[in-house]
Amino acid sequence: MITRAFVLHSGGIDSSTTLAMAVAEFGGDNVISVGVNYGQRHSIEMEYASKFADKLGARRTMLRLGPQPTSMLTDDSIEIPKKSYADLEPGISPTYVPFRNGQMLSLIAAYAHHWVSDIAGYRQGDDEQISAQIWFGAHAEDAANWAYPDCTPEFVGAMANAIFIGTYQTVRLVTPFIHSTKDEIVRRGVKLGIDYSLTWSCYHGGEIHCGECPTCIARKESFAKNHMQDPTQYAK
Repeated sequence: MITRAFVLHSGGIDSSTTLAMAVAEFGGDNVISVGVNYGQRHSIEMEYASKFADKLGARRTMLRLGPQPTSMLTDDSIEIPKKSYADLEPGISPTYVPFRNGQMLSLIAAYAHHWVSDIAGYRQGDDEQISAQIWFGAHAEDAANWAYPDCTPEFVGAMANAIFIGTYQTVRLVTPFIHSTKDEIVRRGVKLGIDYSLTWSCYHGGEIHCGECPTCIARKESFAKNHMQDPTQYAK
């Protein structure tokens, strides 16, 4: 069987650990780090993702989504809250971009299916099966209290079915951390030898992490729970 993994890779802890797992399973030559430009204010994450993919020997490609509805992550005039996810009001997160993950996974599914069709066309008459996997680093803390509905098991199950059926059963959605916490992800990454200084989490687009936004706080807590020093430099 010929299988290629397409990893939705933003450059943060979760997606970078997911990429490292895919490379460990398939080898860098068979893994593509996929970045998606949707007009995010913290576009610096894409620079980190490229460096991280290069270090692991995975190929990097960029896809683009059309104009998005206004949200905290696409409009730098909106102030990002300086509190942890746990301190935010229950329900949809103020940093949620409407159906962002659904859009990105659909885009990658089309890209992955095109690859499968292309390879199959070149190998007509060959009985070897050709398939693709989309690796997505959604985790339990993102899904908690439905802060990000497009990270919940319910969403993932529905998207997995849609992708599999819509690609003639050639592309599968893989979510290795759907029931994991962020500190568990860090623990897994350390075992894989990940250099987390090559990852970016902050929602602000500064030169260093702000240290105050929800993702910065979650990042710091994930290392603290593992009794480890976070290799990231913070403004505060």
